[in-house]
Amino acid sequence: MAMKSILIVEDDITYSMMLKTWLGKKGFQVSSASSIARAQKHLESEGADLILSDLRLPDHDGIDLLKWLGEQELSIPLIIMTGYADIQSAVQAMKLGACDYVAKPVNPDELLKKIGEALDPAREMPRPATAHAAPHNHPTETSQPSAAPASTQGYTGSDFLEGESDAAKQLYNYVKLVAPTSMSVLINGASGTGKEYVAHRIHQLSKRAAQPFVAIDCGSIPKELAASEFFGHVKGAFTGALSDKTGAFVAANGGTIFLDEIGNLSYEVQVQLLRALQERKIRPVGSNKEIQVDVRLVSATNENLEQAIEKGTFREDLYHRINEFTLRMPQLKDRHEDILLFANFFLDQANREMDKHLIGFDEKASRALQEYHWPGNLRQMKNIVRRATLLAQGKFITLNELTDLQQAAASAPATMPLRNEEAEKQHIIDALRQTGNNKSRAAQLLGIDRKTLYNKLKLYDIEN
Repeated sequence: MAMKSILIVEDDITYSMMLKTWLGKKGFQVSSASSIARAQKHLESEGADLILSDLRLPDHDGIDLLKWLGEQELSIPLIIMTGYADIQSAVQAMKLGACDYVAKPVNPDELLKKIGEALDPAREMPRPATAHAAPHNHPTETSQPSAAPASTQGYTGSDFLEGESDAAKQLYNYVKLVAPTSMSVLINGASGTGKEYVAHRIHQLSKRAAQPFVAIDCGSIPKELAASEFFGHVKGAFTGALSDKTGAFVAANGGTIFLDEIGNLSYEVQVQLLRALQERKIRPVGSNKEIQVDVRLVSATNENLEQAIEKGTFREDLYHRINEFTLRMPQLKDRHEDILLFANFFLDQANREMDKHLIGFDEKASRALQEYHWPGNLRQMKNIVRRATLLAQGKFITLNELTDLQQAAASAPATMPLRNEEAEKQHIIDALRQTGNNKSRAAQLLGIDRKTLYNKLKLYDIEN
C-alpha cells in the first residue's frame, strides 16, 4: 500500500516540525507550508492525500483554503486545528466541507484516529454547504476537542510532561546527556518547578532504571530522625525504636536515591552522608554492622548552597560530592510556550481524577493563565487547575473558576502600554531586530501572542 501524504499548514515552525516528525514516525509522508499561499502552490504541484491546517494563518485562514479547494474541485480531506476559543469557526469550517477538527494543543492519539477516519476509502467526502443545501450538523459529542497535552515527544506517562519551550528543551537535553552516566546530579530551582519529575526522568533514562527510585524530603525529616531515615536503625537503638528499620540507602540499593531540599540537613547528618557516599557503606543507627551500598545520588535544592557554605551551614566537601553536574530548573513564567500545555495537561489529570469531561479553557481564561506570573510555578498551577475543574459547571473553565487569577488579570497593565501608535510601531521593530526577525520570540518579548503580532505588522505595514 502506497505511503499516504499529509500537508501540514501551520505558521508555528516549532509546532509544525514536532507534528511533522511525529507523523513521519507513524508512517506518513509529510510536507509543511507556513501560509495558505504556499499550501496552494504545494497542492497544485504535488497534491496531498490529507491536509492538516491551522485555522488562523498570517495571510488567510483555513476557511479560505477550504473555499479554494472547492473552487479547484480538489476533494482532499482537510482537518482543521483550532484553539479552544475558535470552536464556532471550526463548526463553520465543517459546514464548508472540512471533514473534522481537533483542538490545540492536539492530543496525539485523537489526531491519529481522526486522520485514519479521514483517509478511510469508505468515508464519504463532505460537500461544502451551498445556499440551497441543508447545513452540516454540529459536531457530535465525540468530535469535541480533547484537553490532553500536545507534547508527543515529552509525554512519558500520565504524570509527566516536558514542554516545548527553549528553556524546557535545553533542560531535557542536559537530562538526556547526564542520565546514562554515574555522575551525582544537583537540581537547582525554585519551589514547585518540578525538581522531583526531573530526578525521576534521570532515573528512567539511566542504566539503573529497573532498580528502585527512593525519594526523601530532607525538609520534612526531624533532625534527630534523619540518620535513621537514611541508614535505618536496629530495634532498641533509641526510645521508640520498637523494631528494625531499613533506611533509604539500603532500600535504594542498585538504584537512585533522591534527596529533595538537601540544604536542610543538619551539619552532623551531612558528615554521615558524605562518609556513606565516599565509602559506599552505611551503618544503621545502633548497629555495629556495616552494609555495602551502591546508589546513584540525585539531590535538589531551592537555596544557594555556595552562600550556605560561606555561612558555615553546608559542608564544602559534601557540596562537591553531590554536585558533579548541575541542572537549573526554569521558572514557569520563563516557559511561556509551555503555560497552556501544562494547564491542559493538569486539566486532563483532574478530569480523570474527578471523572469530569471538561474540554479546556475559554479565551479569557487562557489569556489570564498566560499573563499570570506563577510565583508558585507548576505546583501552584496544578492546584489552581484542580480547583477550577471541581468548580466548573460548563464545558470550559472560565475566569469565574480561576479566582486566584481574576485579580491578577484585572490589575495587569495592557500588554504594550505605549503612548501612541508610532511608539508602538517602533517597539515592535525593536523587538524584531532584537530577535533576528523571529516572530514567535518577538511576540513573547512584547507580551502578546503571535496572531496579535501579525495583525500589528499588517496594521503598521512593517516589512521583513
